[in-house]
Amino acid sequence: MGSQRLLRNYVKANLGLYSVGVAFIILSNVVQSFFPRVLGEFTDDLQLKVATSHTVAGYSLQLLGIGVAYGVLFGIGQYTNARLGRRFEYATRQKLFRHFSTLSEHYFSRHGVGKLLSYVMNDVTAVRESISNGVNQTTNAIFFILSAFVMMSFSSIPFGLIALSLAPMALIPFIVVFLGPRIRSRSLEVQESLATMTESAEEQFGGIRVTKTFAAEEIAYERFGRNVDDIREKQLRLVRMSSLFQSLLPLMGSFSMIIAILAGGYMTLHGQITLGSFVSLTFYLRMMMTPLQQIGNVINMMQRSRASLERLNHLLAVKPDIREEAKAAHLENGAGELEIRGLSFCYPGSDRRALEAIDLKVEPGRTLGIIGRTGSGKTTLVKLLLRIYDPPAGTIYIGGHDIRRVTLESLRSQIAYVPQDGFLFSTTIRDNIAFSRRDAADDEMQQAAREAQIYSSITELPRGFETKLGERGITLSGGQRQRASLARGFMKRAPILILDDSVSAVDAVTETNIVRQIRAAHRDKTTLIIAHRISAVKHADEIIVLDEGRIVQRGTHKELLALPGLYASLYQIQEEGTRHA
Repeated sequence: MGSQRLLRNYVKANLGLYSVGVAFIILSNVVQSFFPRVLGEFTDDLQLKVATSHTVAGYSLQLLGIGVAYGVLFGIGQYTNARLGRRFEYATRQKLFRHFSTLSEHYFSRHGVGKLLSYVMNDVTAVRESISNGVNQTTNAIFFILSAFVMMSFSSIPFGLIALSLAPMALIPFIVVFLGPRIRSRSLEVQESLATMTESAEEQFGGIRVTKTFAAEEIAYERFGRNVDDIREKQLRLVRMSSLFQSLLPLMGSFSMIIAILAGGYMTLHGQITLGSFVSLTFYLRMMMTPLQQIGNVINMMQRSRASLERLNHLLAVKPDIREEAKAAHLENGAGELEIRGLSFCYPGSDRRALEAIDLKVEPGRTLGIIGRTGSGKTTLVKLLLRIYDPPAGTIYIGGHDIRRVTLESLRSQIAYVPQDGFLFSTTIRDNIAFSRRDAADDEMQQAAREAQIYSSITELPRGFETKLGERGITLSGGQRQRASLARGFMKRAPILILDDSVSAVDAVTETNIVRQIRAAHRDKTTLIIAHRISAVKHADEIIVLDEGRIVQRGTHKELLALPGLYASLYQIQEEGTRHA
């Protein structure tokens, strides 16, 4: 029952509306069940030659009234339940997105975007169909069969003939018990394969330029084709099982019809029942064929839905790695002092220390440069400052507060972080720069663009700041994307500014201008500049050099150049590279 929690909670919250929808469908089936009975009475009147033109007109109006009443009642019930299904779809997708936003980076590093999208699209749709079409068809099928049985029982049809005719349908529960779990298992396999295919497609589309550059279209096609073939095989297995199930239910109905024709026909010929009773019986059984097919559809649908529900509930049960304390404090705005005390850290599942014994303090208005080789721990330090990963308690303080004891929202609102990749959303340049301050004035946004040295590039575009970017900001060059991302960071005006190698794609002159702007416009801010190039950090008030997770050198640019060690070696290598370039 745990796998049904998401659906059960929604139905419970909307029980009143579901009751209305189901009630209308039940009423429609009660009305429809009168159709064979009226038709049987009409047949008897015709056989007895007591029917007149007025009688024919009367029966016709009765049958028309039954048809119209059924259509109206069933339509209202179907619309009500379908609307509830759409509301479930909307609410669940919103809930999933909110849940995704709480999960830690570690979760996303283990699950591709395509797989996450399959939850939002495929699984939610499968469940929605079960609570709209499934409810409609289930209610319609069950209550028509019950209404038909009641009407037959209170008609002139002998109960023994009814029981004999319906005997094959008694096998249906056994068929459901035997085949239902097998359908659900195969449905789960299909959903997992669809998730893998979506993930593969997202990756292939994202890397299409690399594929074309290396003329590797055939390799990409074969890789994607293997996923498609896997889905095809699993879907065929599901289709075979579902088809067997859906064919067995109408087959039971056909056996019932054969028994009714043989037994009922014999009794009619021998005068044991009237022709009208025989017509009513066969018509009832014929009308039951559709509900039986609906039951088959619904059970197939429900089994697929249960597989999707299991996946959705499993996802919603995932707890974020990073969580606030129950009584987490709110970090006051403007608390820019940063202090790290004896910080050592290992990534989850690893025994190797990414950082070891880090001690430093940065006062508001000061700039700290962090430099080191690839893998030295620079970005790890940033992830801990933002609590993308949790640092050990009592190791990182902002404004005198242990960041493990403050709310995530207040912590991250104090930090403007600009990463190297400069990710941009597929919206306007204005929306990207003003991402954290949508109500900011245009002159503030333009000033942030000037500080990031991208204002002139934007104004040269046909629509300026209203230019809409392609996916991931593909409309702009690499350097322009980095500078637009810088402008977004400057626009936040947070007490702490962290630049994580975020000027690596710009030329030396632009880099110098950006650093000058940072020093002029962010004098009262705590600034951390992480870089591979010494030119980006040489103006910092203090520079630390990381190597294998430890601070191996610290001082100003001049002080470090005067000392033998990694900083001087890196400077010499970079200077030689610049001269040769």
